Amino acid sequence: MSTHLPVLYSEALHELSIKPDGIYIDCTFGRGGHSKGLLQELGPQGRLLALDRDLDAINSEVAAELLKDSRFELEHCCFSQLQEVVNQRGWQGKVDGILMDFGVSSPQLDNADRGFSFMKDGPLDMRMDCSQGVSAAEWLATVSEQDLIRVLYDYGEERFARRIAAAVVEQRIEVPLETTQQFVGLLVEAIPFKEKHKHPATRSFQAVRIAVNRELEEISSVLDQAVNVLGSAGRLVVISFHSLEDRIVKRFIRDESRGKYNPVKLPMQVDELAALRLKKCGGAIKSGANELKENKRARSAVMRVAERK
Repeated sequence: MSTHLPVLYSEALHELSIKPDGIYIDCTFGRGGHSKGLLQELGPQGRLLALDRDLDAINSEVAAELLKDSRFELEHCCFSQLQEVVNQRGWQGKVDGILMDFGVSSPQLDNADRGFSFMKDGPLDMRMDCSQGVSAAEWLATVSEQDLIRVLYDYGEERFARRIAAAVVEQRIEVPLETTQQFVGLLVEAIPFKEKHKHPATRSFQAVRIAVNRELEEISSVLDQAVNVLGSAGRLVVISFHSLEDRIVKRFIRDESRGKYNPVKLPMQVDELAALRLKKCGGAIKSGANELKENKRARSAVMRVAERK
């Protein structure tokens, strides 16, 4: 099996405070790095359920090897199905820890056929689950100009969103955008000023990928469900890779641990305090110098931790 370790690997396992006989969920199986680490810390009575919407991850050699362990299960599903798969096992309110590691995995980027990378030519797909939903090419062929502007600006923080959207609408009348390099060529042409050390396609590829996979909606949904399935003192550990993800996680933990800020209703009442479901565990955790030196992707990683009350 691969010896690849995910970003913030040791920190994630430490923050989960793993009990040998506990029940744990790895919401983002990917290459299986976190799942392998969790299984090594679990005893004979421990249980681990991993989820992934990517069939390549589900059908990988790593998954096949780990499935030989009777303590391990793997489900092909989206984040938003977390509570459903937990209820099927009778684990509601019994889960000791949930780990989420957002973002695109290296195998997804390395495979040109998946369409995630602007460095390789391939079909303009970008779906996390290729068995369902519309591809990026299909989405770009039908999205309105105004909606595309909003997605590029909100999800990619792309300041040339209007120019790019206009170019996409004009281009698809003549020739549909079907490959990654077609889209890259359009972006290079449409963006007048290039950022230093950043490819001009970076922001738009991120924005379209997020829209096609409904990533931010999925994150909001799974966070709420995670709190529902965690048992008392169960740990929630979340690793984000860009500011949009981290903002959702940070606000969610804040609201569930100290309530939504409302100056009109301060101070909070006893019943409002009792309704808070999480306890924030420290601040943002980032990679150390050694990891940053070995893995450039670690630069953008932020881990946040909370505990179920």
